[in-house]
Amino acid sequence: MDRLEVLKSMVAQDPHNSFARYGLAMEYANGGDLAQAVEEFQRLLDADASYVAAYYHAGQALEKLGRLDDARAVYGRGLDAAGRKGDLHTRSEIQAALDLLG
Repeated sequence: MDRLEVLKSMVAQDPHNSFARYGLAMEYANGGDLAQAVEEFQRLLDADASYVAAYYHAGQALEKLGRLDDARAVYGRGLDAAGRKGDLHTRSEIQAALDLLG
């Protein structure tokens, strides 16, 4: 069983496992299935808005899909979430991505 199938199985067994859902989204993104990655990132963030790394990677996937307004919106929500969590590192990464996007 490949990594994608393992992650799908983990999410199927526990749909609220944020780490597994993040891994699944990243696996889709790394495999080039950006639309599916965005869906998984959105599911993750709907269930766990404090999973701040997902905002950055969702924004990156949206940018690659040419959905720039959606990327800006995700980055904006990520800045708020990272600020609430006190995650200054991720907040700075998201801010840099947003600045590059313009």
